[in-house]
Amino acid sequence: MNWDQIEGQWKQMGAKITSKWAKLTDDDLQNVGAKKDELVAKLQERYGILKDEAERQVDDWLAKLSPRHEKADPSPSAAKGDDPSKSV
Repeated sequence: MNWDQIEGQWKQMGAKITSKWAKLTDDDLQNVGAKKDELVAKLQERYGILKDEAERQVDDWLAKLSPRHEKADPSPSAAKGDDPSKSV
């Protein structure tokens, strides 16, 4: 999943974000407004960590979201139901 997708689903992602970073409030999420830099800054503030660490945490979280969405994307031949082993 990329950040554009996060922005588009920001309200739905709220529960996932607060389960990852419990010190963030609903008001924090609303104020961040789906901006990655703002989320990083808010993590720095709430957790007392450096910017590099906050960015790493956000990037790691983002990377863990990706595999589920990529696996759901079937290959073109699978989508058509073509089985290459059954060619005529």
